[in-house]
Amino acid sequence: MPKQVDHSILEMALIGYQAERSRIEEKIAEIEKELGGRTPRAAAPAVAEGPRRQMSAAARKRIAAAQKKRWAEFHSQTAKPVVKKAAPKRKLSADARAKLAANLQKAREAKAAKKAARE
Repeated sequence: MPKQVDHSILEMALIGYQAERSRIEEKIAEIEKELGGRTPRAAAPAVAEGPRRQMSAAARKRIAAAQKKRWAEFHSQTAKPVVKKAAPKRKLSADARAKLAANLQKAREAKAAKKAARE
């Protein structure tokens, strides 16, 4: 459950922090004056980026050949999955098809009769 903070308490806290900030800024000004007005700057990054190195075409070819060799060796060691051939589709005989069609027609007629009986 969040605590209820009174608006006047926040204003007083703000005044206190502003006073503290002004005291800190005064101390910083005194220290800079003792240093002679010079303030130390942040150091430059240790590693400066220069231009990228150029690679010869022969070097690129050697690297590509080595990578292809590694790829081929890795893939020759892995077991290749055995692909099962799908079983051929089963076909209905003409008699079986006629029997299914007759059953479907019978079910449709029963549903229509049931619907007619409700109405």
